[in-house]
Amino acid sequence: MRGFSGAGRSGIGGRTRRFDRSRAAKAAAGLALYQLAGALACARDVSQPLDAPARLAFDMASAQANVAGLAILTLMLLATITAVLHLIGRRIWTRRVRELETELARTNAKLDRASLMLRSESQILISWERPDAEPTIEGDFALIADSPLPSRVLGFGAWLEPAEAARIEEATGRLLTRGEAFAAAVVSLRGRHLELDGRPVSGSAVMRIRDVSGERLQAAKLGDQFARAEGALDGLRRALEAADMPAWTRDAAGRIVWCNSPYARAVDAPDDQAAIDKGGELFDPAVRREAAAAVRETGAWSRRTSAVVGGERRTFDAVEARTAAGSAGVARDISEIAALKAEMERNEDDYSRMIDRLSTAVAIFDKSKRLTLYNAAYRQIWPLEPAFLDQGPSDGEILDLLRAKRQLPEQVDFPAWKAQQLNAYRAIEPSETVWHLPDGRALRVVTAPNPKGGVTYLYDDATQSYALASQVNALTHVQGETLDALKEGVAAFGADGRMKLFNPAFAELWRFDPAVLSARPHIDEIARACKPLCRKPELFDDLRAMIVDLPDHRQSRTARIERADALILDCAALPLPDGATLMTTLDVTAGVNVERALTERNQALVAAEKLRNDFVNHVSYELRTPLTNIIGFTQLLAAGGVGPLNPKQLEYAGFITDSSHALLAIIDDILDLASIDAGALDLRLEDVDVAEAMKAAAAGVQDRLSDAAIELRIVMTDGVGSLSADGRRVRQVLFNLLSNAINYSEAGQTVTLAAMRRGSEIVFKVSDRGRGIPPEMIERVFDRFETFPNGSRHRGPGLGLSIVREMVELHHGRVLIDTAPREGTTVTCIFPVDASPQLAAPSEQQSAQ
Repeated sequence: MRGFSGAGRSGIGGRTRRFDRSRAAKAAAGLALYQLAGALACARDVSQPLDAPARLAFDMASAQANVAGLAILTLMLLATITAVLHLIGRRIWTRRVRELETELARTNAKLDRASLMLRSESQILISWERPDAEPTIEGDFALIADSPLPSRVLGFGAWLEPAEAARIEEATGRLLTRGEAFAAAVVSLRGRHLELDGRPVSGSAVMRIRDVSGERLQAAKLGDQFARAEGALDGLRRALEAADMPAWTRDAAGRIVWCNSPYARAVDAPDDQAAIDKGGELFDPAVRREAAAAVRETGAWSRRTSAVVGGERRTFDAVEARTAAGSAGVARDISEIAALKAEMERNEDDYSRMIDRLSTAVAIFDKSKRLTLYNAAYRQIWPLEPAFLDQGPSDGEILDLLRAKRQLPEQVDFPAWKAQQLNAYRAIEPSETVWHLPDGRALRVVTAPNPKGGVTYLYDDATQSYALASQVNALTHVQGETLDALKEGVAAFGADGRMKLFNPAFAELWRFDPAVLSARPHIDEIARACKPLCRKPELFDDLRAMIVDLPDHRQSRTARIERADALILDCAALPLPDGATLMTTLDVTAGVNVERALTERNQALVAAEKLRNDFVNHVSYELRTPLTNIIGFTQLLAAGGVGPLNPKQLEYAGFITDSSHALLAIIDDILDLASIDAGALDLRLEDVDVAEAMKAAAAGVQDRLSDAAIELRIVMTDGVGSLSADGRRVRQVLFNLLSNAINYSEAGQTVTLAAMRRGSEIVFKVSDRGRGIPPEMIERVFDRFETFPNGSRHRGPGLGLSIVREMVELHHGRVLIDTAPREGTTVTCIFPVDASPQLAAPSEQQSAQ
């Protein structure tokens, strides 16, 4: 329309100018005719002279005639002009109509071509005349959804992911409100790649949605890939700029085309462009030629080399790789790392030499559980070849090899034990355990996790110390049992006058609550409680003075104290070497009252008491101590502590050790029998699980079963449950019975351990298929020191069955034996399920007596 309006104005202006020129010409022609007519009239009348009135009339008539002629001439001229203008305008408008019709045809053709082109491409066009007006939507709606409704096109959330939909809605809003153009590539929910292009056009807003496929899709993807590659390259360059590592790229001719700031500083250039311009090289020419050759041949070059940077020689880990345009490289300054590594290697050498001199065996495993370091003591404590250890075996492989050589503690479930040991790699705190090895050694094992992963093992041979500790504990236990079994009240006071220990007899004689004595009261508190009971309190003051006297004046004191309750007590205070004082109290009331009548019996009892104490002391010290020394020194000889032994010597040392252990077991049995005879063996009743007791006894004879090639079968009835008894003594009974059955069995035979509940009793049966017992020996099998080899390998002292009977009878049970020659033997032990009432009744009777 704008073009059309311009053309119209141009035509009208031209026609107006042509009309003005013709009208002026015709006016000039009319004026000339008028002047000619006037001139003719004047010429006609000038020859005749006129008078004044006539002349005036003539002039007036001439004027009127001139005016009329002029009016007629004007009307004719106007009619002629009007006709001419009409013809000219008609011709112009006819020509203009033809032009508009031609332009309309061309416009329709263009519109048809535009519609054809619009429909030839899969796209959607959306146009807004105004932001608040309804848009015009045309195109292929199948691009975005199955529904042909145009209203769904602007519902971006219906065919785009939520994030993409929000982004497009925001861009569309900016287009409508601010006129900001946008272009975006999206993927619809149906997986189609679409291109959205929005821009303002002549005061309107237009957005086009078209399908990107074929080459355009490939071009779009390549564009995205190029953008990502450009971004990645830019990020990589930024990272290389931020990193304190020289980096560079070269062209195909080997010239540097890019480098970062650290590279420029390394080659003493003010900036990277200056480094590129001068072609500064970081490494020596020989190294450069080597790198170029390696890149050409293999595509990559890597080497640790040195370069002079800032006047100092630095060590770099350099890498250069071939690229499509040339090559790219980076160098990492490891001068400090190399120096630290060298220092660490020196420290490791010093550390290795130091731990190699330690007597404690040390083994260090890394986080992959492989051996990395060990010392000479480790090689000595374990029989492992140095060649095997130098290969860096794993912890599990070493444990498996040691188990195969029977150098590890015997375990029922070795895989579970091994897994428990390997849990140290996940532990936080160090742990300490003791391994009792089959060869008699006791190793103290300390497992310490390493801060950087792995574990350090420390092995100390604590055989002697544990043997001594065991001996001390045994002696302490025997002494405690002895003190508790004494009828004589015993109390020990320290150098500070406070009570250190006491026995039940002391608390009973002086009427003290054991809980009060366990609080370690002072001798003054004891004196305040005891003196009111004495008829002569000064006698107890003498005993108290003995405890609190100065060391130079401490002497033994004795006193016979008669109490107000008619008890007569013999009390004694004895100084001990460590500054303590032992106070003994003996109830001698009956002895004093019938002293004359029972003097001989009293002397016999005292002699028996002395004999018993001497016996226990001699057995516990005179026999056990030398025997322990024999065992310890024999094991030391067998371990090669004083030099290697030949095989025969090792065999003899093993015989000595076995015999010593057997003798030690005999001594323990004798002590048990002595304690039983003295009435000093108290049972510690507890709930004993029958199944667990049988398993524990069976575990104790596993080595004998293996050596003798005998099978053990355990049989239990359902609901056997538990019994109230001394668990340790029950296990001792079952162990002795199993040992006896194994001794009288032959290889390949089976020993059976059975248990059943029968009413209020638990019945244990141990059966073997050995030679049996002759009838004449059945009456003496439970006698002490009676043994019947009967062709078997048994050579014991004959105390096993004696202890079995004594222990069972202490529980108020009974023992039965069923045997026949060449048919085997069955020993039956019957225990009451609850021995507490039966054991309490004799105790009350003894107390009353």
